[in-house]
Amino acid sequence: MRAKRNAGMEWGMVRVGVVAGALGSWVGSRLRRGLATRRRMASCPTSGLQSWLASRVWLVSWVCLVWAASICMALGAPAAGADAPPAYVLGPGDEISVSALGAEELAAHPLRVDPSGDIDPPLIGHMHVGGLTLEQLRTELNTKLQTQLKHPQVTVAINEFRSQPVSVMGAVNKPGVYQLQGDKNLVEVLSLAEGIRNDAGSSIRITRSVDQGELPLLGATPDASGKFITAEISLQEALDGRGAAGMLSIRPHDVVSVARGQTVYVVGDVKKSGGFALGERQRISVLQALSLAEGLGPMAAPDGAKILRATGQDSARTEIPVNLKRMLSGKAEDVALKPDDILFVPNSTTKNIALRSLEAAVNIGTGVTIWRVGLPRP
Repeated sequence: MRAKRNAGMEWGMVRVGVVAGALGSWVGSRLRRGLATRRRMASCPTSGLQSWLASRVWLVSWVCLVWAASICMALGAPAAGADAPPAYVLGPGDEISVSALGAEELAAHPLRVDPSGDIDPPLIGHMHVGGLTLEQLRTELNTKLQTQLKHPQVTVAINEFRSQPVSVMGAVNKPGVYQLQGDKNLVEVLSLAEGIRNDAGSSIRITRSVDQGELPLLGATPDASGKFITAEISLQEALDGRGAAGMLSIRPHDVVSVARGQTVYVVGDVKKSGGFALGERQRISVLQALSLAEGLGPMAAPDGAKILRATGQDSARTEIPVNLKRMLSGKAEDVALKPDDILFVPNSTTKNIALRSLEAAVNIGTGVTIWRVGLPRP
């Protein structure tokens, strides 16, 4: 039976050791012949040659021993597998590899966990693995194989993580579906998506399937279907690790959606042009926006500034004249900006075509830097 195969493997390792020993002896004999030749031809003392021979024989014997040991370990040990967190729980879609000393059939093909959480490995047959960690599965496989093999030494590795998907959407740098590969909190999941964008808002929406358990957040409510629970949390609290948001553990099939913040743009002859992302409920005025842009440029014409505001009809915008010079001197009232407004500050050489070019760049989202800012909410 399989015990005979184990014995054959052990005998093979013995033969490798014998070959290594023979190689060491042959090399030693060649060195002794070289010594005899050097004694006849060299004028150096015999004791020096003996020391030289002893050091060389010792070195070659040591190399042969290490070589033999490495081969024996390679033949005798199961194949190493992919790293996986110790607490990772297997589920449908995961692909695993199983190997055992003396059972080559197990390692012939990877095993895919089916939708019921089952696998059907050779020599063992149908077994349920869903909900088991890798160590628990290895223990079960060892127990089942001991009826056929002596000291099976089972190794289990995960080839593909497929059973713990989480969706990260919205204002993140790399939205998509990621595998949790063990316990992860909200910040760790956001890092899988390479962090938040500069135009991210101030809240995150978490959606969880009811079969994954409760969503321990204030204000969590079920949707109309009763199959999902949703809640909104503060992005800043999550990033700071504060409160329930900072401690939230993400579960398989959760959907994490980072809201896109409101953005206003300041372009033209200012010191720091670009878009300034605000929270969903934050408000900003013309002078506040100008302050975020670090003030007027040296050639600015503040009395000719304009607000370009979307009309809701495709990309068309209406022009609203604003006199920054009078606002800055306190002779005109500050004006509130709306989301996606463009504050344009011309200079004495700016032509209308330049204004249209800047407007087009904002509309298509190219060539405009977005700055993330924080303003007090009303």
